[in-house]
Amino acid sequence: MTTAKPFDIVVHGATGFTGRLVVEYLLQRYPAGSGLRWAMGGRSADKLAAVRDEVGAPADTPLIVTDSTDAASLHALMAQTRLVLTTVGPYQMYGNELVAACAAAGVDYVDLCGEPAWMRQMIDAHEAAAQASGARIVFSCGFDSIPFDLGVFLLQKEFGQRFGHPAPRVRGRVRKMKGTFSGGTAASLKATMAAAAGNPAVLDLLKNPFSLTPGFEGPRQPTGHKPMLDEALAGPGGEGVWVAPFVMAAINTRNVHRSNFLLQHAYGADFVYDEMLITGTGEKGEAIANAVAGDKSLGSDKGPKPGEGPSREERDAGFYDVLFLGTDAAGNTLRVGVKGDRDPGYGSTSKMIAEAAVCLLQDAPDTPGGIWTTAPAMGDTLIARLQANAGLSFAVEAG
Repeated sequence: MTTAKPFDIVVHGATGFTGRLVVEYLLQRYPAGSGLRWAMGGRSADKLAAVRDEVGAPADTPLIVTDSTDAASLHALMAQTRLVLTTVGPYQMYGNELVAACAAAGVDYVDLCGEPAWMRQMIDAHEAAAQASGARIVFSCGFDSIPFDLGVFLLQKEFGQRFGHPAPRVRGRVRKMKGTFSGGTAASLKATMAAAAGNPAVLDLLKNPFSLTPGFEGPRQPTGHKPMLDEALAGPGGEGVWVAPFVMAAINTRNVHRSNFLLQHAYGADFVYDEMLITGTGEKGEAIANAVAGDKSLGSDKGPKPGEGPSREERDAGFYDVLFLGTDAAGNTLRVGVKGDRDPGYGSTSKMIAEAAVCLLQDAPDTPGGIWTTAPAMGDTLIARLQANAGLSFAVEAG
């Protein structure tokens, strides 16, 4: 790809809540003189200038007026940047033309998409163009699905080194989490539900754990839809642990299976994976699991609105801790923990997508054009960046 363009990264949606956080992070981590050339993009020059001033960015920070629904605007954007980082969702409403433009022009792309039916549509429509142009399109570069995609990637690498084969069964279990999901996540869920209600094909894609692996259908997968006593996890007294449905599993599991697909089934063609939320042991754990399963607020009018978000104090007080447990028929086990030091939906997500963009440009020159997930596109190099810069930790905990 050419390096003659004026910018390495344009943050599309810089005036939105999450886009502003990305700008703040780039300003702190990659200021002028760092060698990374980035610009703020959005539909309103006045709003861009206001956000630039509010976050304390230099007055000469480049501002680019972009509109993802305007062909001329997108054509101009493609000529100015090597990569588009977009926080403008729901992507099924605002991402079609942008993905098409990047795929055709050979411009890299990262987003925060958690909309598997739309992602499959983009794969079918634009993967061939991206492969031909050299564009690397990488969806889901936030809390959905980086900690999960890379957590499984690390576990499988370590499991293979220790036992000589991949783990055929991996459980993703959220041990602790403090923080809200983003308003964009809620809006995307609502848009997906609306699309499924009017289109049986979309509903079929949403139900299929292999919706992002065209031509491949693996073994039956756990649904994770109901609370259950997970005997694979041991409580303090050796008893089973209650787990509840985890709202991000619907996208994370699809991305993990796509990673396996793109890695030529390095996890095995018989790989089984699910994600759930740990709620504790005994009657209290069961009660919490049932309460979580009955909570539908994220997809309702009570959920967060796009553009809204927690205060800096709330973001800084947030965190998450995810366990990955790999097992095989011989009784071999391995545990990997992934932790983040900010709230998942905003504080951590804004850092993750920024580092994914930088990693794709600076550390993944050999990744060819196509529509990727983070593990096969960036793998160990992204894990290293996230640990060094973004407040994440990836650790093998025990067998």
